[in-house]
Amino acid sequence: MQSNPLRDVRDRRLPRIAGPCSVVMFGVTGDLARKKLIPAIYDLANRGLLPPGFALVGFARQDFGDQSFSEMLKAAAQAGARTPWRETVWTQLEAGIRFVPGSFDDDAAWLQLAATMAELDEQQGTGGNHAFYLSIPPGLFPVVVGKIKEHGLADQSGGWRRVVIEKPFGHDLASARELNTLVSEVFPRESVFRIDHYLGKETVQNILALRFANGMFEPLWNSHYVDHVQITMAEDIGIGTRAGYYDGIGAARDVIQNHLLQLMALIAMEEPVSFNAESLRLEKQKILANARPATPMAQHTAQAQYTAGWAGGEHVVGYLEEQGIPEGSRTETYAAIKIDIATRRWAGVPFYLRTGKRLGRRVTEVAVVFKAAPHQPFSKNDIEELGRNALVMRIQPDEGVTLRFGAKVPGTTMEIRDVLMDFAYGGAFVESSPEAYERLILDVLLGDPPLFPQQEEVELSWKILDPVIAHWQREKSIDTYTSGTWGPPTADAMMERDGRTWRRP
Repeated sequence: MQSNPLRDVRDRRLPRIAGPCSVVMFGVTGDLARKKLIPAIYDLANRGLLPPGFALVGFARQDFGDQSFSEMLKAAAQAGARTPWRETVWTQLEAGIRFVPGSFDDDAAWLQLAATMAELDEQQGTGGNHAFYLSIPPGLFPVVVGKIKEHGLADQSGGWRRVVIEKPFGHDLASARELNTLVSEVFPRESVFRIDHYLGKETVQNILALRFANGMFEPLWNSHYVDHVQITMAEDIGIGTRAGYYDGIGAARDVIQNHLLQLMALIAMEEPVSFNAESLRLEKQKILANARPATPMAQHTAQAQYTAGWAGGEHVVGYLEEQGIPEGSRTETYAAIKIDIATRRWAGVPFYLRTGKRLGRRVTEVAVVFKAAPHQPFSKNDIEELGRNALVMRIQPDEGVTLRFGAKVPGTTMEIRDVLMDFAYGGAFVESSPEAYERLILDVLLGDPPLFPQQEEVELSWKILDPVIAHWQREKSIDTYTSGTWGPPTADAMMERDGRTWRRP
């Protein structure tokens, strides 16, 4: 078969276009599929990155016909699409849309799914290439993966077969290993794609560009110059309608185990020999293998629940008053952890990770805070308003990079004050940034794995977090914080013990 020149790896400026294939989506009627996955697929098609031989198969209990299912997908795509709506693009996509009704344990439905996939190979030209997207609760993974195996749908002999798994990847180390054993019995390692949508964000990928494409930062990226690193993911919303999922999971499992530890690994890793999947994975694994929560944990971690307060100009209820939350729940909605990394580069530099709901504003950022200059020939009054230099990478919203440094205030006296140098993606580039799921779905269809965490990274992350969760479970109470504030007093005290303070984004 002649190679596609648009996928020639020698010229990365050319677009990467997927070959003939289909996506079989389980949980296609859920919020994730409707709000993120379907719009992302439309946007990929609209950008010319999906082939004419592309198909989308939905599998759900609701009894749609192909036409009414297509209309539901169209409404979802129109509501969430990032790119302009073009009816011709949708018409081409619609030709490959199919729906299979049935429950996940219904063998008749699985036989119909197999027949539908064979039909698409024949009529749509999908070439035996199919990706199974499990946009479903983790408790349903065993039955779905088991049925895929039972009906021979993972057979790679007639084309590639891949599986996409949304987080969480287990709820602790033991369950993560059980999940991996289950999936690896059906799919080979290279065909398993674990989705962490944060890794698909342009600004997360720019961490690597910022570090390794510029000569001014990397020489300072070590314990000689860096005082500490703060990684924050704050949300101003509560749990909404996610009580059934969130309670018993909590902020640490939901965010720190995956998003924040992955960000930490990207910030702390050594320069890879290349940006292929294996090289990136090896460097991230080295960091995660040498990272440990600081002890004693009672002094270097914090957990809390939000209480009633004001957020976004309206009064909101506390976590225990949210619909579906059981009385006396001790699930944390705020978590903060101090991490030490035992490497030559980072010895003595703490990494502070925090996440929470109902905080002051929505923001995700990484702040690298530098040490003070070893000698400052100024009077105390001259530098009274001078803080620490900091390089802040904003992941969302208002994506960009801010550098904080000291400058002289105009006037006759030597007064030095912090100023900001700001770079914003929206103002610097004409191109709009694709949504994370666009990049990740395309990577699945291309079989390109650099942005997907592998099982080793998942297990190492749980090894870091499990002792913290166990410590919190032994405590008899949980702290609280008022909605709209920046967290509990215990989190502030955790920083004050080290002579530091949290940033106010």
